Formats: sequence, C-alpha cells, structure tokens
Amino acid sequence: MDPVAGAALTLGVRATEEVSAVLLEYQVDGLQQTSLPLERTVRKSRGESVDGGHLASAQAKLANAASGWTTQLTALVAGNTVKYRFVSNSGNTRWFITSVFGWEESSLEAPTTGKSRITPGLQVLTDGEAVTAVRFKIAITQDEHITGFGERFEAADFTGGIVDTILFEQYKNQGLEGKTYMPMSFAHVVGGSGWGFWMDSYRRVHFDIGRSEKGTIIVTLDVDGDNDRDYLPVTHFFDGSPNEVLHQFLTKVGKPEELPEWVFGLWASGNEWNTQAEVLHQANLHQETKIPIANLVIEAWSDESTFTVFRDSKLVTEVGSEPEKLSDFDFPAHGAWPNPKVMVDTLHSQGVKVHLWQIPLLKMRPHPKGLLATQVEQAIRGNHLIMEESPEGKARPYRNRGWWFPLSLMPDLSDRESAEWWTEKRRYLVRDLGIDGFKTDGGEHAWGSELIYKNGGRGDEMNGQFPVFYAKAYGDLLRSEGRAPVTFSRAGNVGSQAHGAFWAGDENSTWEAFRWSINAGLNATASGIFYWGWDIAGFSGEIPSAELYLRSAAAACFVPIMQYHSEFNHHRKPSRDRTPWNIADRLDDPTVVERFRNIIELRERLRPYLFAQARKAIALSRPLMRPMFFEFPEDKKIWESRFQWMLGESILVAPIVEEGAVSRDVLLPDSEKWVDSQTGEVFHGGQFVSVSAEVDSVPTFVRQEHWLGLKNLFVTN
Repeated sequence: MDPVAGAALTLGVRATEEVSAVLLEYQVDGLQQTSLPLERTVRKSRGESVDGGHLASAQAKLANAASGWTTQLTALVAGNTVKYRFVSNSGNTRWFITSVFGWEESSLEAPTTGKSRITPGLQVLTDGEAVTAVRFKIAITQDEHITGFGERFEAADFTGGIVDTILFEQYKNQGLEGKTYMPMSFAHVVGGSGWGFWMDSYRRVHFDIGRSEKGTIIVTLDVDGDNDRDYLPVTHFFDGSPNEVLHQFLTKVGKPEELPEWVFGLWASGNEWNTQAEVLHQANLHQETKIPIANLVIEAWSDESTFTVFRDSKLVTEVGSEPEKLSDFDFPAHGAWPNPKVMVDTLHSQGVKVHLWQIPLLKMRPHPKGLLATQVEQAIRGNHLIMEESPEGKARPYRNRGWWFPLSLMPDLSDRESAEWWTEKRRYLVRDLGIDGFKTDGGEHAWGSELIYKNGGRGDEMNGQFPVFYAKAYGDLLRSEGRAPVTFSRAGNVGSQAHGAFWAGDENSTWEAFRWSINAGLNATASGIFYWGWDIAGFSGEIPSAELYLRSAAAACFVPIMQYHSEFNHHRKPSRDRTPWNIADRLDDPTVVERFRNIIELRERLRPYLFAQARKAIALSRPLMRPMFFEFPEDKKIWESRFQWMLGESILVAPIVEEGAVSRDVLLPDSEKWVDSQTGEVFHGGQFVSVSAEVDSVPTFVRQEHWLGLKNLFVTN
C-alpha cells in the first residue's frame, strides 16, 4: 500500500549474510535527512519452525540465505515526496521514489446495483494527483452476521473482525495468520432482512466489519485513477435469502459445472509416491485392504522444471523439436517411470482415475538446459510470459519472488494464445497417456502491482485473477480431448466457481487445523465453490494421532471432495505417509485400517446421493456442503453451534472436533423432525441434543421426511 500521512512508513531490504549494517539515506521534498540505521530482523518460516518436509526445507533455505533489515519513517504529510536508498558495507541500492498520500472527502458516489446500503461520505486516498484507494461505509444492524469472503479459515462469522482479499500463499497456519489462497470480496449478511454484497474488483479490498465502528462495515478498495469516477468499481447488493443472494452472485460470475460421479470417490496421494513401482504398490495396498480409491494424484512425477515430462525420460527427437506424442520419449527400464502408459492403464483397470501435478512456472534455477531451455526460449520469443517493469522503465520477464521455485518464469495464462501454447505441451499426457485430470497447484506466484499482462492489465488487478485463468486453461485442455474438466486447485478467486474442484491447501496435522479447515469449507461453499475438500488430518509434519486421523476422515466422508495427502519428507524413516496402513503401523494400532475402511464403505454408499445432490446444487445455486444459515437463516441458535452443516437437502452433519471428546451437542433446527442416523430415534427440532459417536463416525441426523429413502446408507444390517 502507498505511504499514508499520519501512519508510520516501514522501509526494508533483504541482504546476504555478509552484510553487517545497513543505513537508510533519504530526502523529503528534496531536502536531505539524517541517515537512519536499519534493524536486522529474523525471518520466521510461515507455519513451520523445523524441517517438516520439502516445502518447509525450501522456506528454511530461503530464510537462512537472506536476512531482513527494516526501519520506519514518521511525521510524513500528504503530498511529501520521499526519495531513498539503502547503504551497506557491501554496496548501495538504487534510489527509490514514493509519494505520501492522504485521505480526503470526495463528492463522488460509489456506483452500485441493487438496494444500496452505502452511507454518504466517500473518501479518496490521494497525493493530489493520483487516487490509489477509496473508502466508504456500509450500514449493518446488531442482529446481522457477516460470512463468506471466499475460503477463510479463521472464522465462520466475521462480525467484529477484519478481512483482506489479498491472494496469498500461506504455507500452513492460515487460521492463525488470517490469510488465504482463495479470497473473495463477496459476503452474505444473515439475520436481518437477508442480503449480500460483492465488490466487482480483483484489486485489494479491506473490510473492517464493525471492529472500529459498531454497526458499520468500513470498506477500503485499492483503485488506479484520478479525480474521474470511472475508476470506481461497482458494488453489487443482492437482496433475499442466502440461496437467492448466492444465485444472483453466481449468475454474474459463473456457476459451477457438473463434474462426473467419480470425483466423489476417495482421492489418494503422497509426495513420496515418486516412482511407478511405488504408485502401483500403494494402489495395490488399497485393493488388498479393501479400501477403494477412485482418484490417485501423482505429484512427484515430472522433472519439476518443465512440469511436462516424466523424470528420467529421454527425448527421442532432437532438442528444439516440440514433443507432440508419448512416443517422442524413451523411458529407461530401470528408471523411475519405465512405462507410464502401462501404469495408467493398470490403474484404469482398477477403476482409478489418474491426475498429474502441475505448477504454472518455468524453473530457472539451475540454468535451463535441454527441453526446458527450448521452452524458455519459446516463451520469451512468443511473448507468452507475465512481464514486469525494470528500474530503467523497460519491460522484462517477471521472475517469481516467492520462496517456492524462486526466480522462475510465469506464463500469462490470462491470454488465450499463451494459455494454448502452455497447455499444448501437456496435450499428449491426456491424449496418449490417458490422464484424467490435473492437480493445478500453486497459482499465487504473481506478486507486485508493476507486473504487466498481455491484455494491458497491471498486477494489482490481474494477479488475483491468475488462478481463475490457470484452472480454466487446463479445463479447456481436458474438454478439448473429450474429458471432463476436472482440475484440483488450491488457489482461486471470484470466477473460480466455474472451474473444477478445490482443496484447502497446506496444513499441519493438528486439531486446530482440522477446525480451521471446516471453517474454510463452509465459507468457500457459501461463496459458490461447490466441489471442495481438505487434506484428511493435515499433510505436513509428524503423523496425526489415530484419534485425529479417524475423526478428520469421518468428517471428510461428509464433504464434497474426500482425500488424503502427505508432504515429501526426503524418504526419511519412519514414513510420514497418511495412508491408513502407515498410520496403523506407526501407531501400532491395527484397528485404524478397519475403522478407516468402515468410513470409506459409508462414503461409497453416499456417492450416488452426493452426485444427485450436486446436480441439484448446481441447478438451484444451493451448495452441496451447506452452512446451516443457508437452510435456516431465521434460526438464531445456529450461530451458537459451530462446525455443523447440511450435506445436500437431507443430512445434518456435526463432527466431533475436540481431542478426547466422545460426544458433542448438536443443534437440531426448529420446525423440523430429525432422525438420528445411528439409532433411528426421532427428535423434534428447536433443541440441542447431546450425541456420542465412535472415533470412526460422525453424529448425523436425517430429515424425517427423507429417512426411509436414505436409511440404507446408514443402517446396513
């Protein structure tokens, strides 16, 4: 954000270890100021203090390679021009220039559709010439609850809180940090007359929801304009029930597309399944233990440079030629992947769909060679990359600033020609190999407002849209080969609703992360992300306890996408795979496999219900995993009972989410009769009921009118 008058301006720089001191030289309005010393700061690895896998290692490596130095300037006033540079014992940086902005009252009115709740008094943030933000207020009542905002981990009701729509790759602890892979400037307002809103902008939007001023949402939107109102984004207001609000929103931004029934089967993966032998071994163990999987994700398959070719494969055609078919490669008999076609065919014969992992980058460290060098040259020559301004004012290819695959090039997938160039290199995987889908991981790598896209858009408005274009590009590839557009994405934004399935990203194996994931799902689905799930009991760090593993799996049984996954751990022993048999072996508890099998058998019985309900959900704009307020917006008690949801129109789900608990209180909404799926007992709504559940089960209730049709899902003897 630009410097704001009255607020401290933090200036910082990263430096290599040999730098022992840093000074800030600066001028204010051309007048030289006394140089300030910078303080050295210790970088903390986001969510990880020890080496817990390959991502944690990448983070730690970056943190150890560089340290941060910061200082603050105060007493700045609007209109000041600050020129500064950093000076150290190892050299100087170039000079940087920034203006100081201040808030001013404006006669402009924010454009709206629907019944506006904006109160008079719009302000603009300006330095006298440019306008970089606008601020206005929306009135709410004390009975109204604010929820949604995309995939948010920290809460399910944001009244009294702060929400920011920056797209961020938060590696674990999202609920603690308040950062997300999938932000949206869309929310439901529940408890009063019923309404919602959406700020039609991909730039940063900051919401202060009654924290600074009760009864008021203070909205601050980044803009790029002058004193003409054309730069003001439209705020859409939607009136009606939560279902009606979501329907109006999805009509504008795109509705989910129906995916095939097999997406509701179990998804399985592990980052250490990085050979053909190991993939087939794990698939066979699923058969031997009678724990069926429907989807297997192979993450560590590629060279992790191009993300288009199998590791160890040899290009038969000359370097410089573009591979167009599987036969362009030779697969060494003793390599990691001796015959990928046989592997995929074998998995298909077992009823398993195969998905390959992707990252939207061209790796540049170490220096590209062979096929990667060819692709880099093509990308630059064909103008297929996201660009950035150089200090000299010229455009140059953007280099990834993140800690994961640093300095990589990034394709501009917002451009159709560039997206087709990118996906064409993966076509043979679908056409010749028979790949069923792609895990479209990453997508949060575009950082900086100065980035330049081929459509002329800048980073501040385009970076947040990138994951939407990313999933769309791969969906278009699959569709063009007659396949369902099944992508499995981590990042998203407004518009992602129409593109594939999603999971909640990277998390530790903790009870807190389990609860955060449920929050994330309820907010994401309320925002129109219908195909969604999480990594059962987390994917990173030490394995979960048997209790956490089974409680999380039992809850995931009643979530649209059910999957387990584990992070790469350098093949250190003992294994940290999240397979039920590894959990059982590690904990010396053979009942884990049996109990997990019970959960999957229930999931298999639920699959027809899930598919039918998903079709209804899409037709009616009514989420499959449905927050309680969707079904019962006038029941005030729903805000007293957390971690409950409706799965489709019939099943109320209330998992146990506290360590050591064997029961929980379940709210049965008013004006209904409910059947306990475990006992068949009928309860009147409008009350809390204490329900116990074995570690491999979840308290669930079925609407009495639907019980006869669903009884066989729960009662099998």
